[in-house]
Amino acid sequence: MKTLTSAILPQTIRQRPADSYKGTYGRVTLVGGNRNFGGAILMASAAAVYSGAGLVTTITDASNQGSLHARLPEAMFADITAHESVTKLVSGADVVVIGPGLGTDDAALASLRAVLETVRPAQTLVIDGSAITLVAQEHLALPAVPTVFTPHQMEWQRLSGIPIAEQTEARNRAVVDQLHATVVLKSHRTEIYTPTGTYQNPLGTPAQATGGMGDTLAGMVGGFLAQFDNADDAVLAAVYSHSAIAEELAQNQYVVLPHQIIDVLPTFMKHHQAH
Repeated sequence: MKTLTSAILPQTIRQRPADSYKGTYGRVTLVGGNRNFGGAILMASAAAVYSGAGLVTTITDASNQGSLHARLPEAMFADITAHESVTKLVSGADVVVIGPGLGTDDAALASLRAVLETVRPAQTLVIDGSAITLVAQEHLALPAVPTVFTPHQMEWQRLSGIPIAEQTEARNRAVVDQLHATVVLKSHRTEIYTPTGTYQNPLGTPAQATGGMGDTLAGMVGGFLAQFDNADDAVLAAVYSHSAIAEELAQNQYVVLPHQIIDVLPTFMKHHQAH
């Protein structure tokens, strides 16, 4: 297992070319946030915007529209129950992130099925949170598209069948290869299983142990994938950036809040871009 270093940042985060526009930096569509968990999709959406994605659309419960526009006027909104527009917005994205705050009820399952049936090989799919649980519980067939799962250890147990205590590198790798996906296994020292290698993130702090941290990472992964050509590097750089910012903030704070990571992200990326 290779150890991630800060070298992944300038290797991935490019200087923006002068002749560019929002389409240059990708379209991200995020799906999630039921009536009870709107904050999750808000944080994921903000992370995608603040990481530099060119165009972000948030498909969520209508009750979250006011909060979304107040917190994040840069994102477009669509009602998760408007199935035709959902299909259209998912089809038009470069990256689709599904799961933050989605829940596990019948409506959530219907939304997840719609996304899985709509995405195509030219797109990248990021599956997070309760969407992972639904894939595992319902034994859903995964589309033949580049896919990134971002589970914590219990979600990975559900998806892989490997109990937390037995989640070794070798056992995890075998299941990842069967899934034909990238897996970001979130823990004290997050492990990233890409199609070509296995990496450990040496950074992280207990100050990150607060709600919304994983939603923020999922949005960052979506934003980085939309912009940067090498998908493996994009995932690795997003994971490393998330923890590196948190460690900096934790030097002066007992707890680091997800929205603080988001707010710092554009400055952090500027400081660590390729020169």
